[in-house]
Amino acid sequence: MDSILPLLEKTKIASRALAKLSNGKRSALVVEIADALEKNSDKIIAANARDAARMDPDDPKYDRLLLDKSRISAIESDARNVSKIEDPAGKILLEKKLENGISLKKIAVPLGVVGVIYESRPNVTADVATLCLKSGNAAVLRGGSDAADSNLAIVEIIQEVLKNSGVSPDAVQLMPTDRKFVKDLLEAEKFVDIIIPRGSANLIKFVRENSKIPTIETGAGVCHTFVEKTADLDAAAKIVVNAKTQRPSVCNSLDTILVSAEVAAEFLPKVLPGFLPFDVEIFADERAFEIFKKSGWKNLKKSEPADFGREFLGQACSVKIVDSLDEALDHISEFSSRHSEAICSKNQELIDRFLNEVDAASVFANTSTRFADGGMYGLGAEIGISTQKLHARGPFALEKLVTEKWVLRGDGQVRE
Repeated sequence: MDSILPLLEKTKIASRALAKLSNGKRSALVVEIADALEKNSDKIIAANARDAARMDPDDPKYDRLLLDKSRISAIESDARNVSKIEDPAGKILLEKKLENGISLKKIAVPLGVVGVIYESRPNVTADVATLCLKSGNAAVLRGGSDAADSNLAIVEIIQEVLKNSGVSPDAVQLMPTDRKFVKDLLEAEKFVDIIIPRGSANLIKFVRENSKIPTIETGAGVCHTFVEKTADLDAAAKIVVNAKTQRPSVCNSLDTILVSAEVAAEFLPKVLPGFLPFDVEIFADERAFEIFKKSGWKNLKKSEPADFGREFLGQACSVKIVDSLDEALDHISEFSSRHSEAICSKNQELIDRFLNEVDAASVFANTSTRFADGGMYGLGAEIGISTQKLHARGPFALEKLVTEKWVLRGDGQVRE
C-alpha cells in the first residue's frame, strides 16, 4: 500500500451516512457487535495467542495485550452498556427565539471521523468502535503491531456486523501497522476530525508534536496515594496494595506512595504482606528505605530523582515520606501527570483541601485510584482518560464524542 488516504476518504464518506442513522439503529448495531464478539470469542483468543507469542512475558505491556474469556466478556458487557446510554448526538442544548424573530438552536452533533492511535490493548479496538458507532461517528483505528492479529480479528467481526446491517464497513477502519503511515494519518485533516493518542508518554508526545489535526491526549498516568497521619492505616494499606497490585500495567495504577512522617514507621510495614505475592520492587527515599530495610524487604532500592514522576507499569513503586499535607501537595503538583490522585485520611478539612487543590482529572478520598475508569463511572466504556483540560477531561466516553452546531431558521430577516 502506497497511501492510506483512499481508506480515510472512504471512512469520511461512511461517517456522513452513519450520522443519519437513528439512535435506535445505532444502539441495535452496538448490541449486534456485542453478540458477535461473544459468539466469536474463540477466534479472538486464537488471534491474541499469536500476538502474545511474539511478546516477552516480562514486558510491562504483556498484561495489557492478553485476552481471555473473562476479558472478552467484559468487552462485550461494556458494549451492551454503551448501547443503553442516551445518545448524545441530536440533543438540543439550547433553544430560543431572537428579538428579530429568528429561531435559534444549539444541537450536539457527531465529531465525524475519530482517529485513535494506541498500543498493546486490543480491548480499545472494540471500545472505540462501539462508542463511535453509538454516537454517530466513524472510527479510524491505528493499533500497535504487537496486537495486530487481535485488532484485525475484532475489526473483521465488527465490519461483518456492519455489512450485514446495511451499514458501510468503512465506518470502522483499521489502519496498517507500518509506521510510515502514522504521519500520513496525522496530516489527513481533510478526512479525520480529531486524533486521540492512547498509550505511553512517548507516543502522546509524538502525536502532539506531529499532528495537524486537533488532538486529545489520553493514557499516561503517574498516580499518587497520600496516607495522611489520621488515616485508618489498615484500610489505607488495603487501598495502596489494591491500587498498586490489582492490575499494575494500566494507567490508573499507583506509582508513588506518599506517607506522613508521623505514621510512616507504623504504616509502611503494613503494605508488605499485600506486596509479598507480587514481589513489588520498592524505590524508597532515605527515611522510607530504613523502615523497609528493618522490615526485611529484599526487593528494595534507594530512590533516584527519576523514580518520582515515573510511570512504572509493573509491580514496582516509589515511596516518599513527607512532613505535611503541603509537602505532599507540592510533590504531586511537580510530578503528577494529572490523571488520578488519592488521599487516605480521617481529617475532613484536609480531605477537602486535597480534593480541591490537587489538579487532576480524578481525585479520590479513602479509595483506590483503580476506580478511575469509564465503566466504573457508569459511562459504559471509554476511549481513554484525558489528562488535558479542553473539550474532555477524565474518562473520554460517549458524552464527549460530540461537538456543537448552531441552527438558525428565519423568514427573510437581514442584518441592518
